[in-house]
Amino acid sequence: MHSYYQKISLLFVAVLCCPLVIAEDVPTLNPKVPPGLNFDLLDWNLSLPLDTNNDKKVDTIPETFLEKGFQLKPYFYTAADGGIVFTAFVKGPKTSKNTKYTRSELREMLRRGNTRIKTQGVTENNWVFSSVRGKTQRKAGGVDGRLEATLAVNNVTVTGDPKQLGRVIVGQIHAKDDEPARIYYRKLPNNTKGSLYLAHEPRGGDDQYYEFVGSRSSNAKDPEDGIALDEKFSYIIDVQGDTLTVTLSRQGKDDITHTVDMQNSGYHKRDQYMYFKAGVYNQNSTGVAEDYAQATFYRLVNSHRGYEH
Repeated sequence: MHSYYQKISLLFVAVLCCPLVIAEDVPTLNPKVPPGLNFDLLDWNLSLPLDTNNDKKVDTIPETFLEKGFQLKPYFYTAADGGIVFTAFVKGPKTSKNTKYTRSELREMLRRGNTRIKTQGVTENNWVFSSVRGKTQRKAGGVDGRLEATLAVNNVTVTGDPKQLGRVIVGQIHAKDDEPARIYYRKLPNNTKGSLYLAHEPRGGDDQYYEFVGSRSSNAKDPEDGIALDEKFSYIIDVQGDTLTVTLSRQGKDDITHTVDMQNSGYHKRDQYMYFKAGVYNQNSTGVAEDYAQATFYRLVNSHRGYEH
């Protein structure tokens, strides 16, 4: 991985678009085409932990570039089995001054390449909860939301501060300033399996945690029912009004669901707008530069009431 980190190559490929993959058990993915030709990525942009033009900002790949076939090893590319690989090394440019972590992560863009629509605010690019006033709902690109993903975490960090080892965020709801939902995978170096847990952040408040399997602790024991590296699992993030429901699914095992009452979380205000994020948001800033988090996605489907695409 280190050689790729030093010598990256840029590849744009334009071929006929493959159909969106919706089968969770046996996805029909073509390993010979870029991610945007296996998945509908026209309503996402991509943040990479790079600053190739030295403008002091991370590189952001627009929706239309993803649709036409952008990929860039080792950060974002098609795996040998057709999935989308996301990689974020410990060291690299950050998306803002408010974070110390790197990411290779998709950001939902409901405008689907229409640059006349503003990306921030309550616009047709973002969505809102149905608990907000009707006038605000009509300004947004959609109301309430559901994100379905199937993935495997392939690598987590093993160097640095014990409090940050092995942590990676693989799915989010981001609001104007806060994060109503973050899904963490965490595997400690001495454990054979990892944990999965949810964080809900009320506006301006402290995170509330909900564990699916294992523990989020920095000295957690090896979880009996944990998730190993390279093991596929699925999550669903669903919002209806002020109710957040997150479900973990694994083949041959019962689903595990957590429901969060967000009535007092402050997201029903008219200035609050939402967008999903998915990929790899590395949660270790203390390890060696070449240490990295990596995940491969096999399914990614976003939907909203009133959003047609």
